[in-house]
Amino acid sequence: MIAETLAGIALFKSAVDGIKGAIGTANDVSEIAGYIDKLFEGEKQVQERRNKKASAAGLADQFGVETVASEIIDAKLAKEKMYEISQLVDLRFGPGTWKSIVDERARRIQEAKEMAAAARKKKMQEAKEFEENMKQVVLVSTVVVLSVVFFVFLFSIML
Repeated sequence: MIAETLAGIALFKSAVDGIKGAIGTANDVSEIAGYIDKLFEGEKQVQERRNKKASAAGLADQFGVETVASEIIDAKLAKEKMYEISQLVDLRFGPGTWKSIVDERARRIQEAKEMAAAARKKKMQEAKEFEENMKQVVLVSTVVVLSVVFFVFLFSIML
């Protein structure tokens, strides 16, 4: 549990260091895009771990001063570093660049969620259609079998 949290924090810090080291010589945002991806991924891992920890931890651990303080300080440091990076990116590539990156990322995430929801909905619809088709096949098969049995019975009575 702690190792995974540290991995997220370490990824976040290494991304910040990478951006700081490359920002001065970068000719466009694509040259630091890998670091920005790592920055967002590290932040995501820290948040996921924090949320998972809160739901999985015992009450004593969850509400302990050390745990609470650590979570608050880590969150504030991450927010501070994100602001610092946003300023560096805006200074290097022009005002609004960071906001454009964040907005585009949010748009793509939302688009991916919508596509996933549409795919789930389509899959559920296909499953429902398959179920309806199977019901029809069973119904037709039952009618055919009963008809054959009925005609065999009639034929046997006539003989």
